Amino acid sequence: MRPACSACGLAFEREPGYFIGAIYINYGLTVTLAFAGYFALDAWRGWPTGWQLALWCPFVVLFPLWAFRYSRALWLALDQLIDPRDGRRGVP
Repeated sequence: MRPACSACGLAFEREPGYFIGAIYINYGLTVTLAFAGYFALDAWRGWPTGWQLALWCPFVVLFPLWAFRYSRALWLALDQLIDPRDGRRGVP
């Protein structure tokens, strides 16, 4: 990941551990989709638990790997919305 935005100069990582919030977003999205998918397939198709586990276990491993860049972008957007900073100077 680049250290700053090439268009506006906003520093992406403001401090060590800054993207822990992105991990929480990614985890919450993964769990929500897996639980909703499990119960939806159970109600709609009536699949046994073994089949469901065979489907959702790979999902909960692969989906966060794919979605992490998007959760980082969402975390940056939320942080910039709540605490806007001028990234070129690095000051609020």
